[in-house]
Amino acid sequence: MRIDLHAHSTASDGTDSPAELVRNAAAAGLDVVALTDHDTTRGHAEAVAALPEGLTLVAGAELSCRLDGVSMHLLAYLFDPEEPELLAERELIRDDRVPRARSMVAKLQGLGVPVTWEQVARIAGDGSVGRPHVASALVELGVVGSVSEAFGGDWLADGGRVYVPKHETNPFDAIRLVKAAGGVTVLAHPAAAKRGRTVPEAAIAELATAGLDGMEVDHMEHEPATRARLRGLAAELGLLGTGSSDYHGSRKTCVLGEYTTDPEVYGEITRRATGAFPVPGTGGA
Repeated sequence: MRIDLHAHSTASDGTDSPAELVRNAAAAGLDVVALTDHDTTRGHAEAVAALPEGLTLVAGAELSCRLDGVSMHLLAYLFDPEEPELLAERELIRDDRVPRARSMVAKLQGLGVPVTWEQVARIAGDGSVGRPHVASALVELGVVGSVSEAFGGDWLADGGRVYVPKHETNPFDAIRLVKAAGGVTVLAHPAAAKRGRTVPEAAIAELATAGLDGMEVDHMEHEPATRARLRGLAAELGLLGTGSSDYHGSRKTCVLGEYTTDPEVYGEITRRATGAFPVPGTGGA
């Protein structure tokens, strides 16, 4: 089985619609794909309706968190999307995205960059507007050569010239909320240092004690030595180690299935979840 547990659609900051995403996942030879848009489950229904035969969909979300001033992301799988407390927290995060993006546009204009809100809104479309859309605007204008460059310390990274903070959940609260909704939690790209500061291993140990289920070990932003270190840390802390592409369509260079999750780990995730179940494809539209 080929299992990719981290992918984004136009419901947040990917460039594939949810339907396109599942069709592309099947074409890439995947058996299982997780749709984990930022702080939203809005794309799930479309993905299910288009799910090709032979592909299983894991419904999830990537939750925006912050611990001791460090921004971090928590992948949540197979939770009840209508559980009131978790739903309210996701909506609070999403509602803060537009004023945040407008503030980043204003900062860029103050630096003489001719970006406009209309441009960023066009790029975001129906998705939850965020830094990747601002980054894409900078690429369109020729200010930077790539989205990754825009996320460098000079621009949109934490502490960058145009960084603007947003509402982010304390990860201990996020773990509690996801667990209460019957879901499973995995710390996303814990050592992706190019994005800014990362949480220390001592904090990951505390999160494990609080109920964190796993961490993303195999990821495009983890060098081989880093992956080996994280694999050892996961074993030490009793955490599941996952692998995934963090696919964003054409917005990033990663491809579906670039890194995958061991079937036994996937099986354990599904065994722990009580809020929702993986959806097998029956030949969608």
